[in-house]
Amino acid sequence: MSFFGLNCVRKKERELERKLRANDREYNLSFKYATNAIKTSKYNFFTFLPLNLFEQFQRIANAYFLFLLVLQVIPEISSLSWFTTVVPLVLVLSVTAAKDATDDINRHRSDNQVNNRRVQVLIDGKLNSEKWMDVQVGDIIKLENNQFVTADLLLLSSSEPLNLVYIETAELDGETNLKVRQALPVTGDLGDDVSKLADFNGEVLCEPPNNRLDRFTGTLAYAEQKYALDNEKILLRGCTLRNTEWCFGLVLFGGPETKLMQNCGKSTFKRTSVDRLMNVLVLSIFGFLTFMCTILAIGNYCWELGEGSAFTVFLPRQNGNNAAFSSFLTFWSYVIILNTVVPISLYVSVEFIRLGNSFYIDWDRKMYHSRSDTPAEARTTTLNEELGQIKYVFSDKTGTLTQNIMTFNKCSINGKMYGDVFDYMGQRLEINEHTEMVDFSFNPLADPRFIFHDHALVEAVKLETTEVHAFFRLLSLCHTVMAEEKKKGELSYQAQSPDEGALVTAARNFGFVFRSRTPDTVSIVEMGEQCTYKLLAILDFNNVRKRMSVIVRSPKGKLSLYCKGADTIIYERLHHSCAKLMDVTTEHLNEFAGEGLRTLALAYRDLDEDFFLQWQRRHHEASTALDDREGKLEQLYEEIETDLLLLGATAIEDKLQDGVPQTIEQLSKADIKIWVLTGDKQETAENIGYSCNLLREEMNDVFIISGNSPEDVRQELRNARTSMKPSAAEDCVFLPERTLGKTTKTVTDEPVNGEYGLIINGRSLAYALDSSMEWDFLRTACMCKAVICCRVTPLQKAQVVELVKTYKRAVTLAIGDGANDVSMIKVAHIGVGISGQEGMQAVLSSDYSFAQFRFLQRLLLVHGRWSYLRMCKFLRYFFYKNFTFTFVHFWYGFFCGFSAQTVYDEWFITLYNLVYTALPVLGMSLFDQDVNDAWSFQHPQLYVPGQLNLYFSKTAFFKCALHSCYSSLVLFFIPYAAVSQAARADGRDVADYQSFAVLTQTSLLFAVTIQLGLEMSYWTAVNTIFVVGSLVMYFAVTFTMYSNGLFLVLPSAFSFIGTARNSLSQPNVWLTIVLTSILCILPVVTYRFLSILLRPTINDKVMFKVRQAKSSPPPPPRRTRIRRTSSRRSGYAFSHTQGYGDLVTSGRFLRRPAPPRSSGFATTGFSPMGRSAGYSPTGRAQNVRAQEVVATSLQMYRTISDAAL
Repeated sequence: MSFFGLNCVRKKERELERKLRANDREYNLSFKYATNAIKTSKYNFFTFLPLNLFEQFQRIANAYFLFLLVLQVIPEISSLSWFTTVVPLVLVLSVTAAKDATDDINRHRSDNQVNNRRVQVLIDGKLNSEKWMDVQVGDIIKLENNQFVTADLLLLSSSEPLNLVYIETAELDGETNLKVRQALPVTGDLGDDVSKLADFNGEVLCEPPNNRLDRFTGTLAYAEQKYALDNEKILLRGCTLRNTEWCFGLVLFGGPETKLMQNCGKSTFKRTSVDRLMNVLVLSIFGFLTFMCTILAIGNYCWELGEGSAFTVFLPRQNGNNAAFSSFLTFWSYVIILNTVVPISLYVSVEFIRLGNSFYIDWDRKMYHSRSDTPAEARTTTLNEELGQIKYVFSDKTGTLTQNIMTFNKCSINGKMYGDVFDYMGQRLEINEHTEMVDFSFNPLADPRFIFHDHALVEAVKLETTEVHAFFRLLSLCHTVMAEEKKKGELSYQAQSPDEGALVTAARNFGFVFRSRTPDTVSIVEMGEQCTYKLLAILDFNNVRKRMSVIVRSPKGKLSLYCKGADTIIYERLHHSCAKLMDVTTEHLNEFAGEGLRTLALAYRDLDEDFFLQWQRRHHEASTALDDREGKLEQLYEEIETDLLLLGATAIEDKLQDGVPQTIEQLSKADIKIWVLTGDKQETAENIGYSCNLLREEMNDVFIISGNSPEDVRQELRNARTSMKPSAAEDCVFLPERTLGKTTKTVTDEPVNGEYGLIINGRSLAYALDSSMEWDFLRTACMCKAVICCRVTPLQKAQVVELVKTYKRAVTLAIGDGANDVSMIKVAHIGVGISGQEGMQAVLSSDYSFAQFRFLQRLLLVHGRWSYLRMCKFLRYFFYKNFTFTFVHFWYGFFCGFSAQTVYDEWFITLYNLVYTALPVLGMSLFDQDVNDAWSFQHPQLYVPGQLNLYFSKTAFFKCALHSCYSSLVLFFIPYAAVSQAARADGRDVADYQSFAVLTQTSLLFAVTIQLGLEMSYWTAVNTIFVVGSLVMYFAVTFTMYSNGLFLVLPSAFSFIGTARNSLSQPNVWLTIVLTSILCILPVVTYRFLSILLRPTINDKVMFKVRQAKSSPPPPPRRTRIRRTSSRRSGYAFSHTQGYGDLVTSGRFLRRPAPPRSSGFATTGFSPMGRSAGYSPTGRAQNVRAQEVVATSLQMYRTISDAAL
């Protein structure tokens, strides 16, 4: 129950297990499970104003200004009008409230859109269309093809054979390849019979709500039997149903209890390090303000006892007030007068600056991705300057660094390498978009999106080279891909991983087209001829075997075993006659690996009929054994996968997003450390690490942490640390950090000689994140240049980010594209979502979003650095001008009997921050840049000062305060000395209060304006107009307000009649203004000259280069391909889990029979719809990355003459 959106009931007890009964709402409601409605908004119509004001007044400054407003309405204390505080305070509160309201309205709209989606729910024996938010735990719902899964469901039945369903999990993990789920046979028999489903009363006992996407445990009790439930029978909210006409599911978890929402984590209010420093400084300023007011109050007490007693004769104290009470009132009066040390306009200006810099990100065309029509978006306006201080970047892999797209780039067949293009001189050409592509028009079944450039391979196919045909025949037969042709001429492949899809599509384009399969047969089209091979056995892939084999009988009756797998595994099983061919293929594999390609070796074996029949009988016995079934099967697989003959190897690129290696290289030069946190297996993640230049062969060492016990992990971490720094102590090096009374230990950076990488798997990471070992892990990892964490859960991702965030003095950024990245995105200081993909869950939880990882370098090195630089300049200058303005009041107190009289005109005090100095400082904070974006990319080291807080810190603030103190002394005492004994040309005195006020405030305005000019590095027309316009505005307003006309209208408000024209017409006044301004800026100019001469910063050096280049842009960076030369070969991964082999041979069709089709190449009007060799589950057109490898001229080493092949 809630009242006005506020939860007014006791917190629900922690759920230990979940019990529910199908089709029994009354029973399930007794447990008070959450409904399927979600709520991400913070306010409603009634709670917005009180809650928002309560949140805003938690900011110290807002509460302080409210307190000042109360003081100003007390006549005995106030020497300033109330409107000087209430107007800016109301403005700040209104702007912030409007922004918060807009954000919350958008959240309400998003919630309503999701909650009001419709789904068919089985109620009282009928399927009714209900809103998502009305679905409850225990309901049975019907989903149809391409629908989002409504809640976390137990799959009951589906339209597909074997009760399979195909789902896309892009919203959860960013992966677009389809995954398979299968219902229990006992519930699958219910089918789509509504009456049977309505009578279903199974009871589920399962785990409570949690955020583990890859695990589920539970049992189903039905018909006096219990059935085990696991993750393969669960459909999670956020998935999309694909290639399945319908399915029925039982709701297990709804709304906030679904795994998708559990992974969203708790939204936290993020503040920048500048904000946190500002809170500390504001508290210090309040203390200093109290100190100044106390000194002036004591001065007033002493003055009242001394000089003041002489005035009581003709100016008696009111109501018998004594000196002590006068001192008390004076203290509060000076609190009001000196409050400009923290003006409220500071916070107004900060909000405008952040908003403006956010618009720059939104408007940046260089961060716009045209192919997906996705611009960059700053989803928050409060964190821009934090982008200029990032030290650690935590990135997902799939969909973030990679496109989850595989491209068939090269291959080696019988000792000859294909894939490169040469000119007539035999020189290798760089492949680009203008390189001539192979013409596949000879094959009407070819996928038009397949791109290949080496014509020699096509010629070999056309010449019917036996080895080449055997190579592609193997690719078309040895796989678990499913072909689908729901309409005539629309052939598409559904692969469990993009790797397999790319290989089968490559075979398709080179004339060996996989068309369909049954549990017993595989049908392909070989160079226009329909062939059906009998499928006798599938020796499926798993992470231990690292290979897959099929045993088939050709149409001519020949028995063959085809095998593909990791080259090291295949080589161990080759016949000794392949030794010479193996050496040549190894050379090719090394070249492929040097380019970061994923390699795969292909081999085959002809089988003897009698031997196979005996093996098949033993295989059947092993597959039905109750004890050690897997061990017996593995032994049989080893027995038959021997004496293989090598055919060649394939090279597939796990296609990176554009510009990923260059981006990582740039960020590395900016001293940003990149950690990859991925759910992929170690082999795959390591391969991508090398491909994207995160790991390099030039590194001194790459440590692999894979211990299976806490002791092993601890020892491996210590060994790695000792290798990097032999003198390293066993105990962690800490530096105590104290912030607002809280003391936390901070792990310091330790310099090491050389560059190192660290790879750790999920099991080891679980031990490393334990409280007893986390410091060892953090210390070791932070000594490395790059870290890759494999097989990590979403929770572990967040824990790693939290660990670095807690114990390092560093700003963190997390970037990802799936729901499994949401936790770390919310934990990090900055969260970035990759948009434009199918998964948008990460974007919805992020602070910034864009379509490509490469835009991260522009976000940080340009927008982030500029935002941080501008904010720091703004704060330094703002404190300077306001401290200078306020300290003059302090000095004047000693000359006015500590009477709390202001040194300036009241109107000048009101307009100083709002009109006279507001636009120039905003112009600097919105348009200033030390160097342009091209130079920022040319010199990434410019980013380092932001990581070290060099532009604005407690030290910089202290220097600013000292500078202001000096300037205020000059601004008060130089004019005071200049006019105290001076006279006008007509002999009249100049030294009256009003003339002195005009002189001082004019000198102040000139001094702070010149200081602003020194701060600005980049002058624009807008800046110039703002600066000059503000000075013009000052004189126009001053002469107007000090005119006779306004005095006659309202004498009490405009008492400085004629002062401006009388004072500013005197030459000695202008001479004083010039002298004062020069003395104020002289120390600054001297200090900067000596600093640049003796200790130039990186900014000074680069700006000197810019001036030398006469502001012309630097030469564009050469976008050379990042290449590695290595003997390391990437192990090919078919998928992250075991394959489909057992389903393929299960005895029932996996797909429904396809419509009638032509089997030959003479098909007309055929529009291929399959995946290209650049295999993308989303069907996007692909570009092939240019290849640069050294040509190898090799001869054919073996000829296959068997006609049966």
